Amino acid sequence: MHNTDLGLAMKQGMRRLASGVSVLSTRVDSDERFAMTVSSVTSVSDDPPSLLVCINKQVSLQGHLESLGCTFAVNVLFRDQHQVSNVCAGFEPVQDRFSVGSWLEGPDGIPYLTDSEAVFFCKSDKVVSYGTHHIVIAQIDDVLVSERHTDPLIYHNGGYAHIAKA
Repeated sequence: MHNTDLGLAMKQGMRRLASGVSVLSTRVDSDERFAMTVSSVTSVSDDPPSLLVCINKQVSLQGHLESLGCTFAVNVLFRDQHQVSNVCAGFEPVQDRFSVGSWLEGPDGIPYLTDSEAVFFCKSDKVVSYGTHHIVIAQIDDVLVSERHTDPLIYHNGGYAHIAKA
């Protein structure tokens, strides 16, 4: 099927690509914490350990996130953490993004979810501007992995899903 509106066709096609849901969290200064839902997180290399995350340029703190050396955490969500995802995506704007979930402070005062699948503590190493997004490549400084069974929150076709295990 071909579509004359390539942008719309791309969005429709990408809805069919299932992706894990994560929350990026950071501290802008000693007083301001920030968290946002992201679904575009990918490993880059294991030597050096690194990942990339794509950040929309319209995000209020995108200037902070594109700064080299910016520290942040990528919290990989469990299936039952859809409310954390919704709050951090701004679907419930009146609610504090840190009011849902079990948050602690890690290295550099970076907030992280203690009850997530995994947490990657990162420092931005390279930022590429492309179209509507910044591609942030980050060096991984530390990783926490849950001892719970693996059951990630998945985003697919405009909603949440989970992996059916055989």
